Amino acid sequence: MRKLDEIIKKVKDLPTMKLAVAAAEDIEVLESVFSARKQGIVEPILVGDLEKINKIANDLGESLDGICIIDEKDYFLAAQKSVMLVSNGQADFVMKGILDTSILLKAVLDKEYGLRTDSLLSHLMVYEVPTYHKLLFLTDGGMNISPNLEEKAKILKNAVKGAKALGLEEVKVACLAAKEKVSEKMVATVDAAALEEKGQNGEFGQGVIVEGPLAFDLAVSKEAAQIKNFKSEVSGDVDIILVPNIEVGNGVGKSLTYMANAKSAGIIMGAKAPVVLVSRADDAQSKLYSIALGALIANYK
Repeated sequence: MRKLDEIIKKVKDLPTMKLAVAAAEDIEVLESVFSARKQGIVEPILVGDLEKINKIANDLGESLDGICIIDEKDYFLAAQKSVMLVSNGQADFVMKGILDTSILLKAVLDKEYGLRTDSLLSHLMVYEVPTYHKLLFLTDGGMNISPNLEEKAKILKNAVKGAKALGLEEVKVACLAAKEKVSEKMVATVDAAALEEKGQNGEFGQGVIVEGPLAFDLAVSKEAAQIKNFKSEVSGDVDIILVPNIEVGNGVGKSLTYMANAKSAGIIMGAKAPVVLVSRADDAQSKLYSIALGALIANYK
């Protein structure tokens, strides 16, 4: 896929997923949810302050007829009820509304009713970059601060699942570091080389090519690899960029958005169902892309 609109087009042809929205009383969240509903992407269940939801719907000129609404003003209970809808099979995935991320994730990870698995929760972004020839995945710039090797392997497995959901038969991965030579002084290079070995041993599945360590230029530019005489199967054609820590992921992601005019979608992977986790700075269109991505992965799972 080259465009995020292709995700919307693809998911329209799949069964409509039920989306539980926790603390839904947010104008841009509801705008994106209404749009997704009109396009047949999701059937929403809105959990939140009924009075505020009604007002926002009226302001947007949208009808709430036929939409299930659970009136809950308390953010924690709204998160709890939304997650329980997924856990009980009444919804297929969940989305963050106006509440804090920590409140929703606490509910997701609850041992009694949550969506915990033996995997690790990780943030996966998908970028449509004008200067790149296909969609680019980035992980993890939103959740795990400084993951160790075992955690990076789980993060990468989550990302591969996301890529496979988009229909990629071959997935090319670059494990990012500041240089290509392994140095004991730079943990990122050591871990990247170990992840490449795991990939060669089939730990991330068939059709997954993992290389590392790679600097960012070698990951995204075939010309840079040629100039540096660096032999690679992924350079200039990478699908997933795995970053060594949250600072790198956050910096690369924000640079793509604000300096390269990239469009994006974001999702939390590693739970029993996708968690649509969007920034308050994201516009309604970005939120719609994230909903579509969540619906596609929910269908895939």
